Amino acid sequence: MFSTRPITAQHRLSDMMDTYEDILPTVMDKIDRDIIHCLACFHFPKKHRRRIRTTNLLERLNREIKRRADVVQIFPNQEACERLIGALCMEWSEEWITGRRYLDMTDLK
Repeated sequence: MFSTRPITAQHRLSDMMDTYEDILPTVMDKIDRDIIHCLACFHFPKKHRRRIRTTNLLERLNREIKRRADVVQIFPNQEACERLIGALCMEWSEEWITGRRYLDMTDLK
């Protein structure tokens, strides 16, 4: 029959572990040992989870670094490259602080 319990990530994990523990015991042992890192986003407020659980932000930052590095093409030394990346990261940080916020932390207070 149907269960009345709410379906959560931990319930789905438990169901998956029960299904595959006999078929793939080594995989299930690894998942059981390391799953806490994958479920860490569930400790944050619900409206933050979508942004935390994905790598979209990191991928976007990497694309922006590549775009700006392509304009320069050749860096005279490693420090010049690090300055460009640092300046870009500071620019993004300032935008999040003063303008559009990536994660609104006012609810956490």
